[in-house]
Amino acid sequence: MKSKNLKVEIQTTNDPATRPHFDADKLLTKSAEMPAMALDKTIEASKRFSKSLPSNAVGKKAKDYWYTLGPGLTTGASDDDPSGIATYSQTGAQYGFSYLWLAPLTFPLMGFVQEMCARIGMVTGQGLAANIRTHYSRRLLRLVTILLFAANTFNIGADLGALAKAVQLLNPQLGFGLLVWFFALFSMGLQIFSPYAKYARYLKWLALVLLSYVASAILAHLNWGQVLHGTIVPKLHFDRNALLLICGILGTTISPYLFFWQTSQEVEEDVSRGRTTIRERRSATSPAEIKSMRIDVWSGMLLSNVAMFFIIAACGGVLYTHGITNITSAAQAAEALRPFAGNTTYLLFAIGIIGVGLLGIPVLAGSSSYAIAESLRWKSGLYRNLHQAHAFYGVIIFSLLIGVGLNFIGLNPMKALIYSAIGNGIVAPFVLFFIVRLSANRRIMGHWANGRVTTWVGWGTTLIMAVAGGAAIWSMF
Repeated sequence: MKSKNLKVEIQTTNDPATRPHFDADKLLTKSAEMPAMALDKTIEASKRFSKSLPSNAVGKKAKDYWYTLGPGLTTGASDDDPSGIATYSQTGAQYGFSYLWLAPLTFPLMGFVQEMCARIGMVTGQGLAANIRTHYSRRLLRLVTILLFAANTFNIGADLGALAKAVQLLNPQLGFGLLVWFFALFSMGLQIFSPYAKYARYLKWLALVLLSYVASAILAHLNWGQVLHGTIVPKLHFDRNALLLICGILGTTISPYLFFWQTSQEVEEDVSRGRTTIRERRSATSPAEIKSMRIDVWSGMLLSNVAMFFIIAACGGVLYTHGITNITSAAQAAEALRPFAGNTTYLLFAIGIIGVGLLGIPVLAGSSSYAIAESLRWKSGLYRNLHQAHAFYGVIIFSLLIGVGLNFIGLNPMKALIYSAIGNGIVAPFVLFFIVRLSANRRIMGHWANGRVTTWVGWGTTLIMAVAGGAAIWSMF
């Protein structure tokens, strides 16, 4: 009986009408589903694991703190884009620990400025350019936005090239041009087609990649006594290169694109909470929201300056010590660290470049688009769909395409950084003037206007950036 059944089964299987056939569509579907299914299972497992952990006050506070972070964190992290990393790396390689003191100096300056920007966005319900257009000169605003667009586009070009070079460090067989196009199209697609809520979460997690620079410096076995000395005992060199690097550091840390991005992101956050009109946003700012914003902003600026500090320290302790004093790109810095600091430091440095590049490029393109769209009264905002804001997304597309083109006309990356620094040096003092005036104006800001200390720090920062911008221009001639 068993053999008879077996025979029937075999005959049935060999019957052409009932024989299983190869289904290519089904196989393709299953293959496409596998990565997403694996990710989904990983997320579910992590949720179950987190629920199984004993709840305590420390864990709850950490969770609440993480949920408090948002635009301030991503703005601070985007400040350390590949162009900034190249500047910090060159500073450490050429002058060792001499300029580590710049990190604790720029931290409070960044914090006060970005907090003013955030408050302007929250209280007025509009972006920075829209406020300048409403209360001050439109002609000057348009000049500022043109210079901002030019500076940001040079920066995007340098960052796209740096991203491609960083990937080639991990896989040299990949073509440079192909990688430049890939990252440009990826950034473009992320901004245009990803809903704002998801997009903001991506940027938030990408910000944590800056911790790789802390780890890379620790693994480089630095002389921490000398690091501490360089941090608390300021040194100055009065040669042309030192002047240009200091201006570059100030220009890349207190940069105009951060001002526009921070203000507009606060508006985007309000819209995501359902406050879709300017009137709703103006009347909704609460003390609790201001407190959360300050935690967010100052955390982001701290992360930015900590990463800057450890990049300078790593390159100062390794490259400067071994006589490697000329670094022209972030990728070259990673490659130069490898023989002396080991593969782990090299990999962490390269991964950091890729992560912050993916974060910095959309912020650069987005800030240009916010500024131009608001100054010309276009519909703007990443919360809008493509068909709702063609001009706004058009600026993003043009920025990225021009940035791609700069990588194929033989533009030296360091020249792109210099041009960007000069552009920022010209734009920053004007924009800071408007930021301080707006945020200190009680008619506009009500009881959320600046205190005396904030206003004085704002004017001091404006003066510093004006001097730095003038010095950068002067050093070119």
